[in-house]
Amino acid sequence: MKILYPLVAVVILFSVISCNKKAEKKEEEIKKTSEVVVPELKIKIDSSAIATFYQTYPKLEKFQNEVLALYKKKNSTQLWLDNKGIVEFANTLFDKYKRLDQEGLKANFPYNDKINPIFEHTSENKLSQIETDLMVTNLYFYYVQKVSGVDEKTTKSLEWLLPRKKVNYQVFSDSIYKKATINDDKKSKMFSQYYKLRDALHQYREIEKKGRWKTIEVREDFKSLKIGDSVGTVGQIRERLYITGDLKENSKSNICDSTLIASAKKFESHHGLTPKNTILPEHIAEMNIPVSDRIKTLIANMERCRWIDPELEKGKEYIEVNIPEFRLYLIRDGKIAFVSPVVVGKMMTQTVIFSGMMNNIVFSPYWNVPTSIINKEIKPGMAKNKNYLAQKNLEWNNGAVRQLPGKNNSLGLVKFLFPNSNNIYLHDTPAKSLFERENRAFSHGCVRVGKPRELAIELLKQDPSWTPERIDKAMHAGKENWVSLKKKIPVYIGYFTAWVDRDGNLNFYKDVYKRDESLIKLLTEE
Repeated sequence: MKILYPLVAVVILFSVISCNKKAEKKEEEIKKTSEVVVPELKIKIDSSAIATFYQTYPKLEKFQNEVLALYKKKNSTQLWLDNKGIVEFANTLFDKYKRLDQEGLKANFPYNDKINPIFEHTSENKLSQIETDLMVTNLYFYYVQKVSGVDEKTTKSLEWLLPRKKVNYQVFSDSIYKKATINDDKKSKMFSQYYKLRDALHQYREIEKKGRWKTIEVREDFKSLKIGDSVGTVGQIRERLYITGDLKENSKSNICDSTLIASAKKFESHHGLTPKNTILPEHIAEMNIPVSDRIKTLIANMERCRWIDPELEKGKEYIEVNIPEFRLYLIRDGKIAFVSPVVVGKMMTQTVIFSGMMNNIVFSPYWNVPTSIINKEIKPGMAKNKNYLAQKNLEWNNGAVRQLPGKNNSLGLVKFLFPNSNNIYLHDTPAKSLFERENRAFSHGCVRVGKPRELAIELLKQDPSWTPERIDKAMHAGKENWVSLKKKIPVYIGYFTAWVDRDGNLNFYKDVYKRDESLIKLLTEE
């Protein structure tokens, strides 16, 4: 009998399991028959509802046309709500909006008091379903506008005439109801410099947060520091250069050595200063610019990057001039093929920020003197000296004045033309000493090139008949000679006071035309 006990136990166990399964199955059947099928949420949002919304929230009116088109395409139904409430894509949008500061932007949606309760569970949303959906849609277009930069009308008012990156609202609209990503981390979406400056912004904000940017203290009679000098200021300089990445290791020594001087030279070259073998007061002054000011500069230049069409840098060959840097680059196949210092327009005659297509090189050029210079300089000179024109190598030409070709011609021995309404071009100059200066804003608006012969050689590589020897002969012929390029070359004249170079070094340049402050004000006043 004892042997039967385990068998009975097994039979009982299987009976219990079987009963439980039958009970569960019956319970599921009852649950299914009692469930009510909830129809898909459909909220009508037509033109009338949209018009009423903008009467209540007029600060969003600029998005009305895009919003109308979007809802019409969606058959006038909601975009952000379903039976469970706010869709996940809306939460992603709100999270991106709240983190706009990481893009150097302020999250200042005009109706924050209305949008926050929709997503923050600590407060109750008082909006109707129609208002809620429309408010989120307007947040979306607000976010798109922010990350795309200020509008083209505004950039033109800031005298920025480079080709603008086009904002395709249709693409953004499609992404809403396709629940596509709104992340902007794909490098192809933005001008590549934007991402580099954004990384620098995060780095400098971390420095500011940790309070590491201490003022370097010097005595009033401070003249310079050289190798062998021992003073407390040296240790402070080491700390600053270590923070900026110009010094790899901080020995914390107060003795100035060759390592410190080499690091200071790196700092100077990355801040538009001429590297010296001594550390001078102007170098200390540059190091003492507050980190908060550096952050503002990064934010201003990130905004400028939003305006640049990323397709521009994909060109096979192009010339770029950065006005505050006083440098010209020839880019070929994505690499720097040639670099030259340049002189740009002074504050009263600023070089225009624009682009053009270079089509001609002119050797031994005439200089057609602008009417303003004729009136301000030449006519008064002629009134005082009857031989003024001959002494300046000038002549009348059909009622105008031009300077004859030659080494003393104001355009030098060669000019590079890209037709434009601003009458701006690149050219040589007899005033070579200006290229040795740190600040090179001296021209009437055109861009003077420090290495014009070398630039001509590079540009005419596309035509083997133009050898360096032939170019030299044409430059010194004393007779004007126009040469058409076989392939036009884009020229972009820009304005960036912060720039990460191809070696990964962050560079800051003087705001020669005082443009940063007004841009920062524009970005923060909305």
